Amino acid sequence: MFLTGHRTSHDVETMKEIDLYGRLPYAGFAMVKISTFSSDITPPIGHPLCAGWYPPAIAIDDKLCAHGLILKKNGETPMVLCALDWAELSNHDYLRWRSELAAAVGTTAECVAVHCVHQHDTPWPDREAQDTLDGYDCPNVIMSRDWCESVRTNTARAAAHAVEHLEPCNGIATGLAKVGRIASNRRVMGNDGKVRAVRYTVTRDPEIRAAPIGLIDPLLRTISFWRDHRKLAALHYYAVHPTSYDRTGRVTPEFVGLARDRLRMKEPGVAHLYFTGCAGNITAGKFNDGNHQNRRIFAERIYNAMRSGEREARIRPLHDIDWLTESITLPPREDLKEERLRQTLSDPTVDHKQKSKAALKLTYLQRPHLPIPISCLQLNRDAAILHLPGEAFIEYQLFAQQQRPDSFVAVASYGDLGTGYITLQRSFAEGGYEPTDSFVSGKAESILKDAIRKVLSQRNE
Repeated sequence: MFLTGHRTSHDVETMKEIDLYGRLPYAGFAMVKISTFSSDITPPIGHPLCAGWYPPAIAIDDKLCAHGLILKKNGETPMVLCALDWAELSNHDYLRWRSELAAAVGTTAECVAVHCVHQHDTPWPDREAQDTLDGYDCPNVIMSRDWCESVRTNTARAAAHAVEHLEPCNGIATGLAKVGRIASNRRVMGNDGKVRAVRYTVTRDPEIRAAPIGLIDPLLRTISFWRDHRKLAALHYYAVHPTSYDRTGRVTPEFVGLARDRLRMKEPGVAHLYFTGCAGNITAGKFNDGNHQNRRIFAERIYNAMRSGEREARIRPLHDIDWLTESITLPPREDLKEERLRQTLSDPTVDHKQKSKAALKLTYLQRPHLPIPISCLQLNRDAAILHLPGEAFIEYQLFAQQQRPDSFVAVASYGDLGTGYITLQRSFAEGGYEPTDSFVSGKAESILKDAIRKVLSQRNE
């Protein structure tokens, strides 16, 4: 079961609004201006990967980047979208990234959305969790503080430079492309309504791979920004865990990053950004038996979908943009207890991975007054980009699209990852991997859906 995208007749008809010279209406009046920035966020050899859950970096196969887009409407403060080639970014460190980027471009943190692409063999900074580990004589398990903070500063410096070079943007284009033989639902259900098997990133059991694909969103969504006939930037959204194999210590942006970088090389001067959708319960496990060649194969499929989606897109005038935000708090799971977590941290027989998890859970438990932002970038009346926290289940992405069935709705998850997995209420009774690793209660479902409904219910006039 999946939802298909819906392209309105307006997408096709507005081609008639482009004049013989390839110019869009409103070219003489720049209501919106944009700029892009990039920064190297590749960790040094020896740096922890995935919060210490995986081996530290032993080699750099391909560099990691922060890619960002700045939009500014006449007379208003800028808006920033940023995608990091990192596994995760959580809690107060997530707020630091938003705040520092906001200060760099002259806006507020509420108008900044930062998302991780979630490649596994990459960093996952959380200073407060590392501070907790330091107190238990476990240094440099999650992050190296000096390096992580210098990377953030460098990225903010790149954004500050970019905001000085905004240029008019008077057109957008939206496209859809079906991605074949990558995404599959991780939760293979039995006849009793319980999870009978889990399809991890690599699934070697042929019987589990043979199970049906399950609930996914098979569409890669692309939205591009134009100045007359010249493309300035393109954003790509697809929901799958973007990892073909991991635990190697070899740093890479994985198949989605490799596809994106190939597109950037093919189109010099055009910024391509990739965002991972609600892939908390979506992996390539059905199609991935662990053969290392699959990384190249998956990259080719993503690349072809990106190009196909752009070929299908139709440029139309960009009349207006708006940014809507709803702040929420998601309750921690009921069995998270500080005393038990500290026992894990103080136990000399417990390995660093389990201590890292305990420190991250404790950090989330101790942040009840730090809100989680749900934001939406509205483009005209018929396109929206929704920004969600955590490793949200695919059901949240499909729910968002159901709120606006007449619109193009792209979803980026993996924002503030202090939550870990954001499952459904029923997921805890169904079992499986994600509920055992989530940091938030099943009560999060109704809170998050309510926020999604609110930010998508308003449209530009």
